Amino acid sequence: MPGFCAGIARAVPATRTLKISTWNLEWLLDEQAPQTRTAPIDRPRRRQADYGQLAALARRLNSDVTGLQETDSPASIGRLFPADTYRIVVSDDHVLQKTALVVRAGLPVQRNPDITALDTTAPAAPHHLRSGLDITLGSGNAQLRVLVVHLKTGCWDDPITQTQHACPVLFRQFAILSDWVADRAREGGAFAIIGDFNRRLNPHDPLLAQLARATPLDLVTANKASPCQGGEYFIDHIILGGPAIGWEEPHSLQVMNVPQGLGSNLSDHCPVSITLRLPAPPAGHA
Repeated sequence: MPGFCAGIARAVPATRTLKISTWNLEWLLDEQAPQTRTAPIDRPRRRQADYGQLAALARRLNSDVTGLQETDSPASIGRLFPADTYRIVVSDDHVLQKTALVVRAGLPVQRNPDITALDTTAPAAPHHLRSGLDITLGSGNAQLRVLVVHLKTGCWDDPITQTQHACPVLFRQFAILSDWVADRAREGGAFAIIGDFNRRLNPHDPLLAQLARATPLDLVTANKASPCQGGEYFIDHIILGGPAIGWEEPHSLQVMNVPQGLGSNLSDHCPVSITLRLPAPPAGHA
């Protein structure tokens, strides 16, 4: 596939590492918030012990940067990722499920405008889609632009000729992502798109090819099945572009298993992670 990178041996010009993860938390909500009453009745009803287990999983994940989906507020996220250890950034959507990013304290964070165009619904629609959360991390030659997404569900691997159900919505969202990638390509900086794509992307998917038209991309989950949810192909992805492709530590893709099945109130997704080796700062810079 033109523009797609996979299985390429890369030089590692770096000394500092950055672990990046994405995790859909399945309706992690602030139970005291009035808007929570609008959530589906079949969502997980978590007890104190469930939050304790989720917090233990977050500690075990021990990620420097984690993109989150299906959560509503810093209050909810702070039960898993404590504010004395992480900075929490949440999208400004007026919907219950938001995208978010937790960043280890001390890592420079610059917030860019949310990608509100990913909500392709009409203004008067009763239900709206989630924006992309756009953050720039780090500084100098180790700066990384990160976009956290949670795309429309229901078009797992349908062809682009599909004109019914969720597929046309997802296809429009990928066109918007393509514009974002093209902007990053013009800037020449390192970037990553992480999150729940609700799509079993692979090197032959025309939607991935659409994203890669402006610049080569590395789908780190390419041709791999997740050990979570019975070994299906990934729908939670990390896509690297620009210099970030060269920062990827070989064979660093990890999936942390979250207990699934009847009676589990944790999450129906498992965190997906990779490690980047960041470029060393220029001589004379700390």
